[in-house]
Amino acid sequence: MTTSLENFGTLEYVQDKYSKLWCWKITGKLAIDKISSLSSKAWYGENENEVIIEDSTDSIKQLKLLMDRYPLEILSKTVWQRKIVKTYAPKPTLPPIKHKLKRAKPGDQFRGKLMNFQKEGLDFLLKSSGNALLADEMGLGKTVQTLSYVSTEKQTFPVLIVAPLVTLNNWEREVEKFLKKKSRNGRIIESDSPSVTLIRTGKSKELPKTDIYIINYELLLKRSGDLEQVGIRTIVCDEVHNLRSKTTQKYKAVKKLAALSTVQYRIGLSGTPIYNRGSEIWPIIDILKPGLLGSFKEFCEYFCYVNDKGKAIVLENKRASLRNELQKHVMLRRKKADVLKELKDKVRYKEVIASDTDYYLEELDKIWKKLEDEQKEAQTEFSKSASYHRAIQSERQIAGVAKLPHVINFVKNIMEIEESVVVFCHHKLIHKLLHESLQEFSPVSIIGGQSDATRQDQIDKFQKGESKLMIAGIRAGNVGINLTKAKYVIFAELDWSPAIHRQAEDRLHRIGQKNTVFAYYLIGNGTLDDHVASILVDKSYEIDAIMDETVDTYENKDKAALILAQIQNKVRSK
Repeated sequence: MTTSLENFGTLEYVQDKYSKLWCWKITGKLAIDKISSLSSKAWYGENENEVIIEDSTDSIKQLKLLMDRYPLEILSKTVWQRKIVKTYAPKPTLPPIKHKLKRAKPGDQFRGKLMNFQKEGLDFLLKSSGNALLADEMGLGKTVQTLSYVSTEKQTFPVLIVAPLVTLNNWEREVEKFLKKKSRNGRIIESDSPSVTLIRTGKSKELPKTDIYIINYELLLKRSGDLEQVGIRTIVCDEVHNLRSKTTQKYKAVKKLAALSTVQYRIGLSGTPIYNRGSEIWPIIDILKPGLLGSFKEFCEYFCYVNDKGKAIVLENKRASLRNELQKHVMLRRKKADVLKELKDKVRYKEVIASDTDYYLEELDKIWKKLEDEQKEAQTEFSKSASYHRAIQSERQIAGVAKLPHVINFVKNIMEIEESVVVFCHHKLIHKLLHESLQEFSPVSIIGGQSDATRQDQIDKFQKGESKLMIAGIRAGNVGINLTKAKYVIFAELDWSPAIHRQAEDRLHRIGQKNTVFAYYLIGNGTLDDHVASILVDKSYEIDAIMDETVDTYENKDKAALILAQIQNKVRSK
C-alpha cells in the first residue's frame, strides 16, 4: 500500500488501568472504526480515538485481519511477534496444483492435428464439463483447443463465440479450417464446415438457424434478445478479460446469456485474464462457475485489502491460495517455456532514452494551466474528472513527442542490420509521426479504424517480408494477429496495463517463432514514463503471483545489452 503506516494508527500491549489485565490498545480513528466492526470485545480507552481489546487468540486473529488491510505501527513488537507465532503455526507454502491430464483424442468432427499439450488441454475441458478458464499463455493455441472441444463434447451446438471485433474474421477462418460439418443424421461431411453467422449489426432481427454465431462484445447487449431465441448450448468468451468489470453492459449481457437454461458449457479464453488488479478475476469466474469464489463482497473480505484509491488488491499472502483455488476448480494455465521446449527465450529490457525536457516542461505547464482553468469553471464532479483525464492523456502524448527523435534513432539502428521490427505506440499522433519519419523503410501499419481487409493485407505483407517494419497501435495490434516474422519489438509508448504489453509481445513470441524475441521498453527520461513504468512493475507482481508460481522478470540486462552491442557493431561496420 502506498499510504503511510501512521495514517492508520498504532498497536500497543498495555495493562488495563481498571481490570489490571494485559490487553491491546489501538489508536487512530480509522483503525478504531474497523476493529469495532470486527470485535464485540472492545471498549474505549482513556483518551479520544483509543480503544482496548482483550488479549486472546480470537483477538490476535482479528487484529491480524485488520492489519492485513490497514497496517498499524506496532509499538510492542516483541510481544506481537511472540503472540503471532503462537497463534499461527507455520504453514508450508502452497504447491501449485498439477492436473493429471491425458492426451485426449479429438472427435471425428475435428479437422487438424493437436500438439500433445493441446490434447491435454482438450482433456482438461472435457473433465471440467466445458465450464472452465483456459488461461494458457498467448500463442499456445487456445482457439484450436476450444474448437477441438466443441467438436468432441456431446451436444455443444449451437455455439456462441463472443470476441473482440478485430478477431471475428479470424474465428470464422479457424472454424472453416478446423471443423467439419455434421449433418442432422450425424454423418460427417468432410468437404464442408459448420454453418456460421457473423453478427455485424446492432439492429435487432431474427437470426438464422446456424451451428455457430460470432459476435463482438460491444454488440452483444443489443442482440442478446435475438440470441436468447436460438437455443445456444455453448458460450465461448475469447479474450475474457473484457468481462473483468461487473458494472459494464457487456458483462451483464454475457451473464444473462450464460444463465439461460439451454446453455450447458461456458468457456473463457485469455492469456491475461487479470489486467490491472487481482480482484478482476471474480467477475470472470462468476460467469464460468458462479459461486466458486463466493459473492464479490465475500471474495474481497477474504482475499483483498482496499488501497487508498478504493481499489480491491489481492493480499500478498493470499495470492498463492487464490491461484490454487482457481487451478483446482476452473483454470488451466501453461506457459510457453513449459510446453514448447523448442521455442526460444523472450527477453525484456527497460531502456531509458533522452527526451526533449525543455519542450516537455513547457507543454506540461500549458496543460496544467488549462486544467486549473477548467477545474474552476467545472459545474459538476463529472466535468472535473473528465478535465483531469484529458490532462493526463495530453501529458502522455507530449511525453511521447518529447522522446520521439530518440525512438526513431533506436528503430533505425535495428533496421540498419536488416531485421524485421514491430514498433508499438499508443497515440495516433505518435503513430503518424513515426510513419512519416520512417518512410525510408516502407512501413506497414495496424491502427484503430482499419477495415478487416486492410488490416489483414498489412499483416500479410509483413509476414511475407515485403516490409520489414510494422508500426502498430498498442491496443489495435495486441490481439488476433501473428507477427512471428519479427524478433524485435519496441514499445515507443507505455500503456498503464502490463497485460496489454504481454499481449503485444506475444504477437511475436508464439508457435512458429524460431528466434529469441527482444522486447525493448523505451522510457523517456524525466517524463511521465518514469511513473507509468513504476506502476507497471507493481501491477505485474500482483498478477504474476496469482496466475503463476513464479514472477516474470522485466529486465535481463546482460543479454539485452549484448544484443544492443551487436546492433551497434553491425551499424559501425557498414
